[in-house]
Amino acid sequence: MRWGAGEVGIVTVVTNDGFLLPSAPNFRDLGGHRTKEGRTVRDGLLYRSDALHTLTEQERTTYDGFGIRQLIDLRSSHERDRLPDLIPDGAEYTAIGVQRTESAGANFIDLFGDPEQARIAFGDGAAEKYMYEVYRGLVTDTEALDGYRDLVERAAKGPTSLVFHCSAGKDRTGWGAAVLLTILGVDREVVVADYVVSNDRQEATDHWMRLLSQESGLPWEDIQPMTRVKPDYLNSAFALVDQEYGSFDAYVAGGLKLTGATIESLKARMLA
Repeated sequence: MRWGAGEVGIVTVVTNDGFLLPSAPNFRDLGGHRTKEGRTVRDGLLYRSDALHTLTEQERTTYDGFGIRQLIDLRSSHERDRLPDLIPDGAEYTAIGVQRTESAGANFIDLFGDPEQARIAFGDGAAEKYMYEVYRGLVTDTEALDGYRDLVERAAKGPTSLVFHCSAGKDRTGWGAAVLLTILGVDREVVVADYVVSNDRQEATDHWMRLLSQESGLPWEDIQPMTRVKPDYLNSAFALVDQEYGSFDAYVAGGLKLTGATIESLKARMLA
């Protein structure tokens, strides 16, 4: 299903494929988006997702049927070890870190083990500031630059379909999707619209974050900014790109260090 999300000079189309995998509700196809040049991102080649460790047997059949041959895991080593992915039949699994171990957002769950540290880190409006720091790191940290370059290169090279994911599929995955769609020429309004679709797919995140809220004694209102995406989070990342590099194209060339040949290969594979 495709849901329209308004028009800003062009038709804005939001990818919304229902819940293809109910146990991974943020699993969705990035295909169907129109570019500013009038081309279309091909369906069935590029998927984004939340964690992929709880699929049922019936969902595994659906999952295997997508023909995915590359699974890119953007989670930290701690997350990967704790909840290993289910890998589609015949797919290559690759772990790509996009956060330093000590950076904002990396293993943040550990902070909830100490209620006082949790209050300092996330209480009284600090959680929202924390999220902006997460996005700053996704744009500027060396690990993120290396990781997102690797993601784009793998998407450009193939083979066939690729899925990339983190835990909730909204921040690390959200920036990765924004980078890929922007490189492909999708308008910013469309990129942001796709990004916020994640908000309707966070039931599992809500469940375990509410447990952390109870264990730490922090009010849910203090933690909630970490369970949703906001256009301002993504827009702050794009603003930082402009501030640090001068433009998105300069970020791609000088920050991610992607070659023109890689960009052309990505577009050739992904655009109809």
